[in-house]
Amino acid sequence: MTNRYERMKMQRRMQRRIRLVVEERRMAFGVRPQPGAEVSADPEETVEIPPMTAIKAVGRVAVRPA
Repeated sequence: MTNRYERMKMQRRMQRRIRLVVEERRMAFGVRPQPGAEVSADPEETVEIPPMTAIKAVGRVAVRPA
């Protein structure tokens, strides 16, 4: 059983990892913020990642078109 401090620490670590993954995906797919768009600095904000429509699933393995 974890205490409150350890749960908060785990939550912050997980949020940091999620932000890193989101940033990697943005860089990989070339999504850049719009000019003049407000940059959010809220650490509690969640980011919606849209599903990739170009991926077809074959069985349980996702296959990307060449």
